Amino acid sequence: MLPAAPPPNLALTLGDPLGIGPEIILKALAEPEVQACGQVTVVGNRQVLEATYQALKQRTSTPLADPAHLAIWECDTDFRLRPSDLGRGNPDSGAASFVYLKTAIEQTLLGRFQAIVTAPIAKYLWHQAGYPFPGQTEVLAQLSHSEHYGMLFVARSPFSHWQLRVLLATTHIPLRKVPEMLTPDLLQAKLDLLAGSLHQTFGIVDPVIAVAGLNPHAGEQGQLGEEEQQWLTPLLQAYPKARTWGPLPPDTMWLAPAQAWYGPGSTAVADAYVALYHDQGLIPIKMLAFDRAVNMTIGLPFIRTSPDHGTAFDIAGKGVARADSLKQAIELAAELSGFQLMGSSDE
Repeated sequence: MLPAAPPPNLALTLGDPLGIGPEIILKALAEPEVQACGQVTVVGNRQVLEATYQALKQRTSTPLADPAHLAIWECDTDFRLRPSDLGRGNPDSGAASFVYLKTAIEQTLLGRFQAIVTAPIAKYLWHQAGYPFPGQTEVLAQLSHSEHYGMLFVARSPFSHWQLRVLLATTHIPLRKVPEMLTPDLLQAKLDLLAGSLHQTFGIVDPVIAVAGLNPHAGEQGQLGEEEQQWLTPLLQAYPKARTWGPLPPDTMWLAPAQAWYGPGSTAVADAYVALYHDQGLIPIKMLAFDRAVNMTIGLPFIRTSPDHGTAFDIAGKGVARADSLKQAIELAAELSGFQLMGSSDE
């Protein structure tokens, strides 16, 4: 019998301090299930958390974690919270959120943390602050010197406890550019990333990966598109690192996951699903798990998870933000960090 893994140390970035990040952090860290995940250290600004805590006590009956009892890694920034700015992000809050993320990455690479959970940021405020990154994923990859990485969405069903995993082969690009960006080399690299993550991070010995077709009906023997016959089918048939299903008709591929989500059934499900473009994967994810989906970056030298929503400036400070997705992100980071600390037992 293997010894119990030590509880992981998790870094939880504050996100944009003028968004809902501070609120959902205080709500999530008040949950007993989250408190049992290990040591969670908020990387950010104590003054922001304390001011948020005092303001929310007047607006919500939801339990809140008292910042006085939290582990906080204070970052050196010029940001100072002005309550009148809450819900209206600015370049200063964007710069602060960048520093929080950079600090968490640096400390994780030094071994202080086993995983990073990131609260939401506003990309346009990063740009206004002089940080021209497309998003947090690209910063994580660059600072950790990770050349190959991918966006994996993970959600645990509250009904059947089955875990849905969906990888996007392409992400935030116009639909008309998908066929030219989606090359055999790109899909091969994404499959390699996914197969490695399923084995090494999730502990699945012989993973099954289902892959959607690009065209309606997966091309219908070339009548509705030629990509499937020209290269998708041959690539999947010859793929050596996992069993693959597909390319599957995109409109029916999600029936089995939906059945598994709502209850056990006889339909076989894959260990992970590959969507070839953004909406092909995100529409079913948000329909099934809007408040529970977690955005996970694979291909990094550490675990990174994030709630699958944005800063929600329009409701910041009103006490109504839901912490469900952040809670799931913390729990998943702790679960996967524990597995990595133990090492793969191939069981």
